[in-house]
Amino acid sequence: MNNSMKNLFLLFSGAILGIAFVSYVFPGDALSDKDAAREWRRLKEVFVDVSRYYVDEPDPKKMVDGAIDGMLETLDPHTVYIDREEMQAVEEQFDGHYDGIGIEFMMQNGFPTVVSPIPGSPSDRLGILPGDRIIAIEDESTKGMSQDEIVSKLRGPRNSSVTITIQHPGSDDSVSVHITRAKIPIHSVIAAVMLDDSTGYIKLTRFAMTTADELDEALQSLREQGMQRLILDLRFNSGGLLDQAVAVAGTFLPAGKKIVFTRGRIGAANEEFFSTSDREKFEHPLTILINNGSASASEIVAGAVQDWDRGVLVGERTFGKGLVQRQLRLRDGSAVRITIAKYYTPSGRLIQRPYGNGRDQYYREAWSDSLVAVDSTQQQYRTAAGRIVYGGGGITPDVPVPAVTLSDGTAQLIRERLFFEFASDYAAKHSQWKESPSRFMREFTVDDTLVRAFLRLARKRGISVDTQQVRRDDDFIRRRLKSEIARNLWGSEKYYQAEALGDEQVRAARESFKRLRVLLRQE
Repeated sequence: MNNSMKNLFLLFSGAILGIAFVSYVFPGDALSDKDAAREWRRLKEVFVDVSRYYVDEPDPKKMVDGAIDGMLETLDPHTVYIDREEMQAVEEQFDGHYDGIGIEFMMQNGFPTVVSPIPGSPSDRLGILPGDRIIAIEDESTKGMSQDEIVSKLRGPRNSSVTITIQHPGSDDSVSVHITRAKIPIHSVIAAVMLDDSTGYIKLTRFAMTTADELDEALQSLREQGMQRLILDLRFNSGGLLDQAVAVAGTFLPAGKKIVFTRGRIGAANEEFFSTSDREKFEHPLTILINNGSASASEIVAGAVQDWDRGVLVGERTFGKGLVQRQLRLRDGSAVRITIAKYYTPSGRLIQRPYGNGRDQYYREAWSDSLVAVDSTQQQYRTAAGRIVYGGGGITPDVPVPAVTLSDGTAQLIRERLFFEFASDYAAKHSQWKESPSRFMREFTVDDTLVRAFLRLARKRGISVDTQQVRRDDDFIRRRLKSEIARNLWGSEKYYQAEALGDEQVRAARESFKRLRVLLRQE
């Protein structure tokens, strides 16, 4: 496939933003069609009449935006309009970078609080740490600012500077820091760690322009640490660029294997994509984690691996998004993302779920039936080894494992960011752990005393604690406290390592390696 075609296709769920700009010519007879011309005149008449006679002076932009949204809502759930203001975020997500100071933050007790500095960023080099509160930007208090306001003030042109005032956890003193903004990468691989002496774990969150290269680097790093088997975590990865999905899948498949094919109304939309010999291959045992947040590009990778019996899928049924979009830039800087094709896995499966009952129902169903058994309407297909797989409703895992469900009380503790607040204070007072992350992972235990201290903080913050709910969610609470302490000590990668080590779905993935050949019917 030539380079111009590689940038043609985009894969998205409803929750993700992506970008690739291409020119487009409609099928030759589209604008000359008599029916289309008649409907266009009707729309124009309504616009003119409303503009002329409406009781108040209407906003023409709002009317046109509404007309575009209404038009696209009659189509599939993934054909959408993106206004000019949203386009910057779209570009950043898939270009893989933005200009800023390089921190992850959340709003905590009214102030932006650093979750983690991005490694190698200006914030990281200046020693900004997890838990630091940004109490002012350019001498203006951040108390009560919205998250969007904070982002707007911290980002800016590369090489420009901004002054922020930092307050460290447990201290009433503050310090002002001058930071020069720089190019900040948006990583697709947010964790690449060893879970034991032979098991590597990679968490992949998006399919952007740098994803395949990041995966190569992560695999090489884990190989050097002795990796002999891999868990690839695609949970909540809602998609991205098709060429990156093909490259990632091709990392795990021999050259010449079909990965995905697309079919649409226009000839340019009909393509077949194969693994190539120009990628270094990962040939060790493979398990992929999926759930109902895994969509589009994630489903391409999972579907190809499953169809070729290359690895085992563990977790929950995927979202079921099998449509391909082309994004077209409009003259005012906005864009329209149009579905131009459907995609199919190597065995011929269409992964797309039905959407005839409207967009609201479409998304509700995606999040409510992740482990529902395959229904009788789904067509059966066969993998290379003859295993039965299903189309038309997402990808069903080989090893179904439900996610942990939490009580309302524990969910509130998460929403109020109590885990992060408690961990930030704890890490500041117990920095001796910082010397050895491996020892922390092996030996640190969230004991009853620590849990009671956490619950006291919740009550102090006015959150009622239901003892029965706490007992029900005890394993999760202890895991999340350890994970957040790890994040505050070393950053987000160690957070994901601690989470993985206590995660039931990850545990099932590790167990699946013991019976991999049986699951894949290779013996």
